Amino acid sequence: MSETLRIGLVSISDRASSGVYEDKGVPALKEWFGKALASPWVMETRLIPDEQADIEATLIELCDVAGCNLVLTTGGTGPAPRDVTPEATLAVAHKVMPGFGEQMRQISLAFVPTAILSRQVGVIRGNSLILNLPGQPKAIAETLEGLKGADGHQKVPGIFAAVPYCIDLIGGPYVETNDAVVKAFRPKSAIRPKG
Repeated sequence: MSETLRIGLVSISDRASSGVYEDKGVPALKEWFGKALASPWVMETRLIPDEQADIEATLIELCDVAGCNLVLTTGGTGPAPRDVTPEATLAVAHKVMPGFGEQMRQISLAFVPTAILSRQVGVIRGNSLILNLPGQPKAIAETLEGLKGADGHQKVPGIFAAVPYCIDLIGGPYVETNDAVVKAFRPKSAIRPKG
């Protein structure tokens, strides 16, 4: 098994995929992972329209063919008719991980009351964890890192703290993080010595 984390990033937007405006989700995620990960990683990116069949096919391809351990989507999680990312994600899931969606909304509620309109989900497909993230770069970082107080202590945990251990449990590589950005949490028995 490779010790390199394979990440799939999928930006879901009718307008960005047709060139009306520049996608900001994937560049924001690339930058965040560059700061947050302390172990090797590679990335596959896709920019697709809000079409459920396209989203499902892309998620299946990234999990089953490209072998991504972690697949993150941005966009398409609201209540509008074209927002079908959660439906597509659930359609390809083998297991639903409801804690991820609950925590993403909890984090966002600290900033905007409309966070309750988000339908983000987290699921497992085979050996891959798929998470629906918000579309805005600032919200993406807040969701992954959580909220820190003025003293630097964590007020609301971000979702990424749980991701490395989840990847361990589904048979992926051992992922280490830069604690200054986000500290991965594992039970003591699951922590490998550094070096």
